[in-house]
Amino acid sequence: MPETSPESARAGGKVRVLIVDDSASVRQALSDIINADPDLEVMATAADPYIAADRIRAEVPDVVFLDIELPRMDGLTFLRKIMSQRPLPVVVCSSLAQEGSDIFMQALEAGAVEVVMKPRMDAAHYLLESRMRICDAAKAAAHARLRTLRRPAPTLTVEPKLKADAIIPPLSAGRMAALRAMIPQTEPIICIGASTGGTEALRTVLEGLPASCPPVLIVQHMPEKFTGTFAKRLNTLCPPTVKEAEQGDAVLRGRVLIAPGNRHMLLRRTGRSYVVDIVEGPHVSRHRPSVDVLFRSTAHNAGANAMGVILTGMGDDGAAGMLEMRAMGSFTIAQDEESCIVYGMPKEAVDRGAVAKVLPLGTIAAEIMKQARVADTEKVAR
Repeated sequence: MPETSPESARAGGKVRVLIVDDSASVRQALSDIINADPDLEVMATAADPYIAADRIRAEVPDVVFLDIELPRMDGLTFLRKIMSQRPLPVVVCSSLAQEGSDIFMQALEAGAVEVVMKPRMDAAHYLLESRMRICDAAKAAAHARLRTLRRPAPTLTVEPKLKADAIIPPLSAGRMAALRAMIPQTEPIICIGASTGGTEALRTVLEGLPASCPPVLIVQHMPEKFTGTFAKRLNTLCPPTVKEAEQGDAVLRGRVLIAPGNRHMLLRRTGRSYVVDIVEGPHVSRHRPSVDVLFRSTAHNAGANAMGVILTGMGDDGAAGMLEMRAMGSFTIAQDEESCIVYGMPKEAVDRGAVAKVLPLGTIAAEIMKQARVADTEKVAR
């Protein structure tokens, strides 16, 4: 597929999407969802990669929605061709059958910026969630900073969304001050939130942590069934033990717990120890799991014992929760703009005054361990 001109005019400032899927019904469903969003439009559709290559030659899309199981050439091979010849923001859109979910980790490693499930039409609430996730993924991909392709990101509308109040009641300033004084000193807890580009960013951070690192809790925006495979993959690469979180899991030194897709994860203190709760509930900050939910529960239960880290991602999930963590004495870190795939979530946290330190991705693990050593020293001194 020869390289095409990088110039692309967005009619009306909309993000233009190419859909590649061999199912006519899926192409129609995705088209209806995308075209209904005022910031998005379907530029073209294609039933296989060869047709898609012709579409790209004729007009370069802003975002490609790509299925994996395709005729004539599989989607993963086509993705690798796109990223090697003419990098474009690609969202992998598939049914995500559990037995094949390792393929989608390969897709992210090959350069896809998001993974979403195909729209579910069997119930109204599933359709609503599918619409939200698909449109958000398209907008996040349009903002993504690729290795060899940079485009000006469009200005996008921000739709109303629920806050962490939907899962955890907020505290007044007075109550927060009283609670901060009541929380006993414990082992440090590391909480990390990430979205678009976060799979590789998290790998970088976790590979830099020792096997005996403080316990780590992670919310990475991912579909259901995918987080388990992601955790298993990280467990083979990183010194700490990594697993998908389950209800009641103990929060232990040397253990990393990743929130399961489609469930919120909360930190709960039991004396001087911690466990996690995995709960149902509405989307918060347009996500489930939500970083804001994890960060608020951590602020309320761990206070100054915790560290909050916010990595690359679209939107503002985690910014409000991180501000609460800082108010409760937590040390907070944001990934810097230059190393982010999408400088959305960290920017929101910085702009709200929630961040104590802004760092390049490659130095965050060292800072985490530095702060943990400080906390251990203070604990011994007391």
